[in-house]
Amino acid sequence: MNIQKIKTLGELRKSGYKSLPIKDEIRKNLIEKIKENENPFTGIIGYEDTVIPDTERALLSRHNILFLGLRGQAKTRMARQMTQLLDEYIPVIAGSEVNDDPFNPLSKFGKDAIAEHGDETPIQWLHRSERYGEKLATPDVSVADLIGDIDPIKAANLRLSFADERVIHYGIIPRSNRSIFVINEIPDLQARIQVALFNILEEGDIQIRGFKLRMPLDIMFVFTANPEDYTNRGSIVTPLKDRIQSQILTHYPKDIETSLSITEQEANILDEQKQKVQMNDLVKRLLENVAFEARSNEYVDKKSGVSARLTIAAYENAISSAERRAIRFGEKQTQVWISDLVGVIPSITGKIELVYEGEQEGPYQVAVNLLDKSIRSQFVQYFPNPEAGKKKRNTGKASQQEKAEENPYKSITRWFDAGNHLDLMVDMTDADKVAALYKVDGLHAFVKKYYSKANESETTLLMEFVLHGLAAYSMISKRTIEGKIEFKDLVGSMMNFGAMNFSEEEDDDFNEDDYR
Repeated sequence: MNIQKIKTLGELRKSGYKSLPIKDEIRKNLIEKIKENENPFTGIIGYEDTVIPDTERALLSRHNILFLGLRGQAKTRMARQMTQLLDEYIPVIAGSEVNDDPFNPLSKFGKDAIAEHGDETPIQWLHRSERYGEKLATPDVSVADLIGDIDPIKAANLRLSFADERVIHYGIIPRSNRSIFVINEIPDLQARIQVALFNILEEGDIQIRGFKLRMPLDIMFVFTANPEDYTNRGSIVTPLKDRIQSQILTHYPKDIETSLSITEQEANILDEQKQKVQMNDLVKRLLENVAFEARSNEYVDKKSGVSARLTIAAYENAISSAERRAIRFGEKQTQVWISDLVGVIPSITGKIELVYEGEQEGPYQVAVNLLDKSIRSQFVQYFPNPEAGKKKRNTGKASQQEKAEENPYKSITRWFDAGNHLDLMVDMTDADKVAALYKVDGLHAFVKKYYSKANESETTLLMEFVLHGLAAYSMISKRTIEGKIEFKDLVGSMMNFGAMNFSEEEDDDFNEDDYR
């Protein structure tokens, strides 16, 4: 029998349908998913051994939940996916504002409807997608918004006394009866408003302008919050926190592999972009590592956190940077070069909150530094550590063979030491960039020594990566000026810097950090 064809309370009774409290309903459906070894939180990556098991335990215990963690940790997404643990449809009394259960009505409207119509009381079916309520806690949220208030217009239109329960306008929480209700950023809710939630969580009582209503609301509450020391805007009042049975700590991805999976899943890349632009795994890892570097950087506020949205936006911008270049030069296909990462800086500056020292440095320079640190840390995953040879020379313990191999980059740096320099434009054709890279003596041979099976596009990308890596390790200099990346020998650049005679106006515009 198609249960949705049932239209009256009498038919519902005959069908043998039994309603469950929402937390029991979620528990029942979760048990089935666990038996089938099915993940109820699809698309949530990196929480398989931490947050998801904690959440499942809380739901099996029929607890209200607080997700506590920094921004961009999928707290709201976890809450929204809980609707998949609800029955597909449940019956409600037709016309009820609070989703009255036909077998156990709460409101005066529901009770009066059954008293008047009996088994002929009309019912309707509510889909699980409609059983979700969400409110962002802001300082202007009132008790009336959440719980309800007297509606004088309704009283006037229906000619009812203010003592009549029918003049009540229910807030979003009563309207979410038999649903999942989420309050995001709960610390931002004023303390007096949080107090109004005490009885709803514990006893199910609500009071509206003196009305003594006994409404045991059937709600699964989920709260989200940043750690209480994140801002000075507020905190969760202790009695409310005590009534939330399970507090679950969320976290950022613990490794780059997990972070890569999240970014590729969430990045909004068009099919036409995928056809035109290729992104090597190396570049993807550089972008992911920017977030990891930012989370430990002295200039970035650790209490604020660095959202996964940074790498998602950076990924999209990197693709678009390469796409824009390809469109300008009429190229049918291209790849994301290291020099294209200049285009992701706007994705970084808007996603990090700086401490005082970072503000002094400036968001642009902090973003550039984060990219350089990412290149530096990833470089040793692909090539020998440039600092290893320096340490051996300093200690004097290198063998003859080690001395011969202590600087595998010597052939490359020697080319720059001879007074040569390389200019890579941010916007240039792939052919011109490849031709420019091959000018550096020893660069192609060095890459092929370690990656002999790399194809042409991979080889040239690695060649460019080597130059950026050597600059990050201060073996050559790198300077970015007006869409051009200039590579030179380090000593010569420093000498030129010392010999420069700037006017006052030029001195104001000069940025010493452009030199390494």
